[in-house]
Amino acid sequence: MCQHQPPCPTAESADREAASLVAHHPEQGWSLLCNGVLLFEDTGELLPNGEIIAPHRPLGTSQVMTAA
Repeated sequence: MCQHQPPCPTAESADREAASLVAHHPEQGWSLLCNGVLLFEDTGELLPNGEIIAPHRPLGTSQVMTAA
């Protein structure tokens, strides 16, 4: 798949999101990476084998609630 040197991380790698962009469609909310991963703007992913990775946005510290 990947022709880059050094090669992009594979779809099975923990750092798979670091692969190069092949197609970017922000108006539709998705990007295709060199390793075949579909990356969605909500941080969800669809791997080439059909596995779904749920969105994994970090929790913001500005939304911490305190008890009164």
